[in-house]
Amino acid sequence: MVRPPSPAHSGPRSVAVVGAGMVGLSTAWFLQERGVDVTVYDRAGVAAGSSWGNAGWLTPGLATPLPEPAVLSYGLRAVLSPSSPVYVPPSANPALLGFLAKFARNSTATRWLRAMRALVPINGLSLSSFDLLAEGGVEARTLDAKSFLAAYRTAGERRVLLEELEQIHAAGQSMEFDVLDGDEAREIEPSLSDEIGAAIRLHGQRYIDPGHFVHSLADAVRARGGTIRENTEVTDVRDAATGVTVLTGDGQSRGFDAVVLATGAWLGRHARKFGVRSLVQAGRGYSFSVPVEHVPSGPVYFPGQRVACTPLGDRLRVAGMMEFRKPEAPLDARRINAIAEAARPLLRGADLDARKDEWVGSRPCTTDGLPLIGRTRSPRVFAAGGHGMWGITLGPATGLLLAETMVTGERPAQLAPFDPLR
Repeated sequence: MVRPPSPAHSGPRSVAVVGAGMVGLSTAWFLQERGVDVTVYDRAGVAAGSSWGNAGWLTPGLATPLPEPAVLSYGLRAVLSPSSPVYVPPSANPALLGFLAKFARNSTATRWLRAMRALVPINGLSLSSFDLLAEGGVEARTLDAKSFLAAYRTAGERRVLLEELEQIHAAGQSMEFDVLDGDEAREIEPSLSDEIGAAIRLHGQRYIDPGHFVHSLADAVRARGGTIRENTEVTDVRDAATGVTVLTGDGQSRGFDAVVLATGAWLGRHARKFGVRSLVQAGRGYSFSVPVEHVPSGPVYFPGQRVACTPLGDRLRVAGMMEFRKPEAPLDARRINAIAEAARPLLRGADLDARKDEWVGSRPCTTDGLPLIGRTRSPRVFAAGGHGMWGITLGPATGLLLAETMVTGERPAQLAPFDPLR
């Protein structure tokens, strides 16, 4: 889509950010770094969407496009099974079926590699962007993964990730790793059961407690004079030559110089009228926490089952599932049970029946696996969403680059592949 010419640029003095998750609050924080007054709106509250209960991995080395050739290996019978790691409800509506058709067309090796190359530059800013938050006063810290293990039953199953790591390297992104047998993996991580016969140990990765971190980020935004309006749904965004007006469900309206739409799986509701035609579909993930005899010293991933485990305090968060469904749909207990049963034979000393904090959240997925970041058809309305599984990893880098775009009028090269009007 062709944009109208930009007016002579002067950075915004006031910005509304719609969405109080990692992406929205990171954008607000980096706008404040550049002297912009920010007001953040959220229909529920801070970290109320997909930011709270996810695995909390900061793994730029694994931030890859969601449409991948492996997706095509799932047959119709598999994706319709409630226990499948990728689930599509039999009652899927035409809009979802259209999304999945485009998603499947992008799940080829050639398109995956092209999308991977697009992600490499922003992935490279991921961890340093978290460091900027820490240096700027955000109290929550990232945690170095003393070990980060991808564990498998057999060496044959492990070949899939080894091949993907080769492709990641071919795309220009480095990742250091060790190839281990089951005994070597258990020596590093005793919480792995005897079922594990092969593993890969990844180096240079981090993790966070995502809910705690995002709340700390919100505290930092408030401490620097920002306003966060929770339980306030934005019902409309109106653009005019002199600014934008944000209307809320309580009947109030307020004018700003610009607005950022960072509403996750709901991005299309307001972005569509500003020329954003890319479909954003909820890819819902589930999680819960359990007690474990030996808390791992870092994340543990079971790629064959698509189950991610993260140590949080004295408990283990267990997460998984990609459920293509409406974001407002209630938690489905069958998904929780499926994750627990998939993890049960692979973990030692984890009481998977003593679950707490059962949760479902909606990852905002695009058909090509790339986020939507930047200016829309309006020079005053910007999109920031569609990160799929990587909104936590890439949220601060997104905020850093988008704030630069908005204040200077120049789009950084890292954002070129993520044009919301593509």
